[in-house]
Amino acid sequence: MNQPELRTARLVLRPFVAADAAAVVPLVSPREVAATLEAMPHPYPPDAAAPWIASHAAGAASGTDYTWAVTRLSDGVLLAAVRLQVLRAHRRGEMGYWVGLPFWGQGIMSEAAGRVLAHAFDDLDLHRVQAFSLPENGGSVRVLEKLGFRREGVLRDYVLKWGTCQDRAMYGLLRDEWAAAASLDGSDTSTS
Repeated sequence: MNQPELRTARLVLRPFVAADAAAVVPLVSPREVAATLEAMPHPYPPDAAAPWIASHAAGAASGTDYTWAVTRLSDGVLLAAVRLQVLRAHRRGEMGYWVGLPFWGQGIMSEAAGRVLAHAFDDLDLHRVQAFSLPENGGSVRVLEKLGFRREGVLRDYVLKWGTCQDRAMYGLLRDEWAAAASLDGSDTSTS
C-alpha cells in the first residue's frame, strides 16, 4: 500500500525521504524534544536519522505503519513528524508525534494530527486511535484533548527513560466521537 500525501491549509504531510535526514537531526537533538519521547536518545546521534527514515518503507508498503514528514506548505521546511501504526484485525491505530523545538506552540501538531486522524477514520476505516503522553507534557496533552481524545488512564512506571521509570497517560478516540466533533465544529477533515 502506498503512503498518501496529506494536506491541510498550512501543511503538507508526506513520506520522509533520505534528504530529510539532515533536517531531522537538529529538530530532535534538543533535550526538551527527546525528553518527551520514549525511544528518542539524547544526544541524538548524527547518523541515526538516515536509517530511521529508511525503516519507514516496509511499514508503509504493508499498510501497518506510516510516518509522515510534516512540512510547511509555503516552503517545504520540515517541522515535525506523525506516525500511525495500524492493527487492522482490531481496526485500531496508535498515533505518536514530535515537533521540532523552534515550532512548538504554533498549532502545527493539532493541524497535522487532525489530518492524520481524518485519514485513519475516513480512508483506513479504523474504529479507534490511541496515543500515549507523559502526563506532565502539557503541549501533547493539549493537542490530544483539542482533537477530542479522552484520557483513559495512567500506566504507572511504564517507560524506563534515562534511568528513571516514567508514567504514561493513555488517550483514546473512537470513530463516532471524531465524527461528532467534526460535525459540531464544521471542520473539513478531509482536505486531500
